[in-house]
Amino acid sequence: MSKRHSAKYKLDRRMGENIWGRPKSPVNRREYGPGQHGQRRKGKVSDFGLQLRAKQKLKGYYGDVTEKQFKRTYAEAARMKGDTGMNLIGLLERRLDAVVYRAKFAPTIFAARQLVSHGHILVNGVKCNVASRRISLGDEITLGKKAQEMALVIEAQSLAERDMPDYVAPDGTAKVTFIRIPTLDEVPYPVRMEPNLVVEFYSR
Repeated sequence: MSKRHSAKYKLDRRMGENIWGRPKSPVNRREYGPGQHGQRRKGKVSDFGLQLRAKQKLKGYYGDVTEKQFKRTYAEAARMKGDTGMNLIGLLERRLDAVVYRAKFAPTIFAARQLVSHGHILVNGVKCNVASRRISLGDEITLGKKAQEMALVIEAQSLAERDMPDYVAPDGTAKVTFIRIPTLDEVPYPVRMEPNLVVEFYSR
């Protein structure tokens, strides 16, 4: 299982944006990057730099996705009909850990991945511990009974800072159905994501 070894919020400070929209993000207090050189004046960023930053931001948002997994997802999006950037967003939002996060079963994408890997999530009534599993339209995602009493889950469901998007339909407090693949505008990113720059990065 891949694990994010670097501090989660370091990515926020490197990007200068609160990419998960969390109240505790250090960017809410200081917008410069981490380390002793974080406050140096930034020079003009090249086109490659902008593309790399867009890729790192989108990949980082989905938590513990490795570069290999992300590149494979991009390659799949490029093979599909239609806009590659939109296809990429659709594929990322169909990851099981992303749906668990959208359903407000977990306060962060990292906690969502942990819930899945610890066997607390059922897909169509069957336990699934693979966070990267691709969810299909109409799939029902259910929170296990033990998990429903966890403080982490109760905290997530009471979070006022984010709402459940329309493409995830709730059925009570412990079950949701994935009803459609979202467009970029429908995904509730706290910051602006630029999948078109990610496409440019990989198609160089």
